[in-house]
Amino acid sequence: MSRQAIHTDLAPAAIGPYSQAVRAGGTVYFSGQIPLDPASGELVSADIATEARRVFDNLKAVSEAAGGSLDDIARVCIYLTDMSDFAAVNAVMADYFQKPFPARSTIQVSGLPKGARLEIDAVMVTG
Repeated sequence: MSRQAIHTDLAPAAIGPYSQAVRAGGTVYFSGQIPLDPASGELVSADIATEARRVFDNLKAVSEAAGGSLDDIARVCIYLTDMSDFAAVNAVMADYFQKPFPARSTIQVSGLPKGARLEIDAVMVTG
């Protein structure tokens, strides 16, 4: 099975040796997105809801570059540095996804790249 890198300028460029996403067959594996503004490459640092919107907008851009949409995402993993942000991130996620919601894990971590408070990765199935 061949792999194909997915890239869009509408989401932040990778900050390391990885792709924004990789297609393997009919499955697209997203790298984690933190709340980086794609134009400036700077961390959006406001309230957690604003940061979550930036992350979901980045995921949306990558999903569209892969020929899909957020509706095609089957699994999401959310990494939070503070679980007290859980409810606010849930509320934002509900604005981006409809039933049936993707499967999901939420994990508290001690740190994230660039000092972000939130990172989300995903798996999308197309075709």
